[in-house]
Amino acid sequence: MQDYYGARADEYERIYKREDPDYQQGLTMLAQAMTNVVRGQRVLEVACGTGYWTQFAAEVADHITGVDIRPEVLQIAKAKPWPANKVALCVGDAYRLEQVEGEFECGVANFWFSHVPKNRIDEFLEGFHHRLGAGASVFMADNVYVPGRGGELIRKDDSEDTYKRRELADGSQHEIIKNYYSFEELHDIFKPYVKHLNIFVGSSFWYVSYKLE
Repeated sequence: MQDYYGARADEYERIYKREDPDYQQGLTMLAQAMTNVVRGQRVLEVACGTGYWTQFAAEVADHITGVDIRPEVLQIAKAKPWPANKVALCVGDAYRLEQVEGEFECGVANFWFSHVPKNRIDEFLEGFHHRLGAGASVFMADNVYVPGRGGELIRKDDSEDTYKRRELADGSQHEIIKNYYSFEELHDIFKPYVKHLNIFVGSSFWYVSYKLE
């Protein structure tokens, strides 16, 4: 999957330009919901990619540190015109967040959770939450499953995860983990960790926001 997102760097943000009014309305809603959470906070953004969501957070956050494991997407992100002294971008592993420098009051992870293998969810959440600390706010968003959108959905007899087969502009084929969740599943995953859990599931996207105990 890392190779896929490295190869996809130059075309990644095309997904946000889909000509679908409902989809675009959903993106606007996510940006508004996220900025309400990060406003005035020192933010750690996991899997920041090309900085698409970073740009909205940077408008209202006190400071944002974005990490991603692929230098190709970070190169694109770093070329954007960020507000002075408000954004830091660095290579980082979502499962090794203790290596990221800084103090944070808030965490963001958009369109990452669907790529976390189900047997690593606890590992990711516990590491993320530990890095943020008690009382921190969190916002995560991702896709709702829509048949026919984003490539063919693949299920395997030997895996609890689902996958998508994707083709890039260069014709290369890639198979990546892409898990989808219902409201009930999101509740069961996050409720044991948090207080004040807020869950939204729409026609194209879901998001959760919460505070850590």
